[in-house]
Amino acid sequence: MWGPIEIDSWIGGRRTSLADARDAAAAIIGQVRTGGDGALRELTRRYDGVELGDLAVSDAEREAAYESVDPRVAEALVESEARITAFHELQRPPGLWLTEVEPGITLGARTTPLARVGAYVPGGRAAYPSTALMCVVPARVAGVPSICCCSPPPINPLTLVALDIAGIDEIYRVGGAQAIAAMALGTDSILPVQKVVGPGNIFVTAAKQLLQDEVEIDFPAGPSEIAIIADATARPGFIAADMLAQAEHDSHAAALLVTTDPELAREVGRELTAMAAVAERRPILDRALDNCGYVLVDSIEEAVTAVDRVAPEHLGIQVADPFAVLGMVRNAGSVFLGPYSPVACGDYGTGTNHVLPTAGHAATRSGLDVRHFCKTSTVQQLTREGLETIGDVVEAIAGAEGLPAHAASVRIRRGA
Repeated sequence: MWGPIEIDSWIGGRRTSLADARDAAAAIIGQVRTGGDGALRELTRRYDGVELGDLAVSDAEREAAYESVDPRVAEALVESEARITAFHELQRPPGLWLTEVEPGITLGARTTPLARVGAYVPGGRAAYPSTALMCVVPARVAGVPSICCCSPPPINPLTLVALDIAGIDEIYRVGGAQAIAAMALGTDSILPVQKVVGPGNIFVTAAKQLLQDEVEIDFPAGPSEIAIIADATARPGFIAADMLAQAEHDSHAAALLVTTDPELAREVGRELTAMAAVAERRPILDRALDNCGYVLVDSIEEAVTAVDRVAPEHLGIQVADPFAVLGMVRNAGSVFLGPYSPVACGDYGTGTNHVLPTAGHAATRSGLDVRHFCKTSTVQQLTREGLETIGDVVEAIAGAEGLPAHAASVRIRRGA
C-alpha cells in the first residue's frame, strides 16, 4: 500500500483514469442528446437505482429538508456561506473602469456576468453541502441572474439546505455524466446553460471535457488529490490525516508525499496504516490508498520541482519555512501553509473555494472564483486629438496589411 513511487507513474495514473472514462461518458451524452428527459430517467434508473417522477425539486421539498438537518449544522452552513461570500466579494471586478492613457485616448474594460450557469453538486457516497455553496456563491456574487443545480438522487437534505441558504431554488435530481449533458444540451425540463461548473467523479469530469465545444466549463475537477512537501520538522500524524482526508472522497482519489526525510516517510506510512484501520470509510480508503505514496528528494528545491510537475489540486507545505517554499511554487490549485492548516479548513471554514483543477490542470487553470462567471469587453474612446495622435500608425499598418478600408475609416475622420 504505502511505499516509494515514481512521479511519472503518479502523474500518468491521474490522467489515464480520466481517459478510460471517456467512452462511457460519450455514450451517456449521446443518449441524453437524443432522448432528453426520457434518457435521464432511464440512466437514473440504471446508475442510481431511482425511479424519477419530476426531475425538479419542489419548493416544499427544499423547505422540508430543514426538518432532517441538525440545526447546529444548518447554522454552520450559514456561517460558511457568509465566509465564502466575503472572500469572493474581494474578487469582484468593477463593472466598468476607464483611464485616459494619454490626451484624447481613454481605455478601459466593462465586466458583465454570464446569463445562465449550471452547477454540479456530487452525491452518492456522501453529502457535499459545502460544494453546493462553493459552486453557487461565486456565481451569485458575480451577478449571474439564472443558476441551476443538478445532484444525484436521492438528494441529501444537507445539500438542499445549503442550496436554499445560497439562494438557489432551481434544483434537479439528476447525477453523473447525464446531468452534465442535460445542463449543456438542454432537455424539456432543464434549460441549457452557458457554463457548467463543479467537481465529480471521473465520468462527470470526462463528460465536461467532451462537451467543451457546446458549453463552457470551469476545468476538470475530480477525483480529489493532495501533494505535501515536508521536511524533518513535519508531524507525521498531521500529514497522514491530510492524506486520509482526501482518500476518503473516492476510490480514485490520490495523495503524494514529497520529502527530504526518509524517516518521516516511514512514520507517515505507519500513521496511515493505523488511522485507516479504524476509519469509518475504510472500504474506500483501502482502494484509494493504492494511489498514494512518497518521493524522496535531496532538497526542498527538488521537492518544489517535483510538485510543480504534478500540479496538484491541493498542496500542503509542512516545512520549517513554508513562506519561502510558497515563493518557489508555481503550480497548485490551493496551498495550505504550515502544520495547522489542514485542507479541511479550506473545504469548510476559511471561505476560499475548494472546487479546484485536478489531474495536472492546475498548471494552467485557476480554482473556481468570481471571474469564472464573468466576461470582459474592452472599451475605448478617442477624441479628435487622440485620433490624430495614433492616426498615422493605424493608416500605415492598415496599408501594409492590404486593408485600405481600415485606413480610410481613420482618414475620413481626420479630414472632417
